[in-house]
Amino acid sequence: MPDYDFQSDNRPFSQVLDDIGAKDDPKLYLGELVNAFGERGFGALMVFFGLINAIASPIPGSTTILGAPMLLICLQLVIRRDQLWMPKWALTSSLPRANYRSTIGKVRKPLLFVEKLSKPRLSFMSSEIAEVLIGIVTTLLTVIVMLPIFGGNLFPSLFVALFGFGLMQRDGVLIGAAWLGVAGFCIFVWAAWALIVAAFETSVGWFQHLV
Repeated sequence: MPDYDFQSDNRPFSQVLDDIGAKDDPKLYLGELVNAFGERGFGALMVFFGLINAIASPIPGSTTILGAPMLLICLQLVIRRDQLWMPKWALTSSLPRANYRSTIGKVRKPLLFVEKLSKPRLSFMSSEIAEVLIGIVTTLLTVIVMLPIFGGNLFPSLFVALFGFGLMQRDGVLIGAAWLGVAGFCIFVWAAWALIVAAFETSVGWFQHLV
């Protein structure tokens, strides 16, 4: 497995993504991503896998596989690991670099826009306690992502990516936006479920009345 050193901690996240894609090696290893993102590996990989899962979400079964590394990352936030750990089999797994370039190309413009606006602020939103809470909610979101729901895991994937970007940039505003998004998503799911239950009960009552 190639071991590249992009010195990512000294450069914008978008530049690191571009440099990873510019390499000639046709295979992109997960271990390479871990090395490239350096000390901000937790947040950066949450962004990466969140975006990958968001794009892959219409493909049945794809997020079940792609969500596994993201779940492992989020769980490590909960237990407060200082350094990101991945099993050897995961580090040596790879994907075509051409597919990576295609995926990054789809999200590059909005990523650059958010990156330009982000900056360290509202530090309490990325404190140790806040990170544990973020780890818990992103773990639950990742479980949803991994379920075989056609298109239903798009927003959970994006929320994980937004949390990751906020942690990586230490930007409390982005983290707050992610929390608001999760709250709105929960309200939507609850309202949709209540509507389905009400419709089902109405249908049953109507059928019983006919009988």
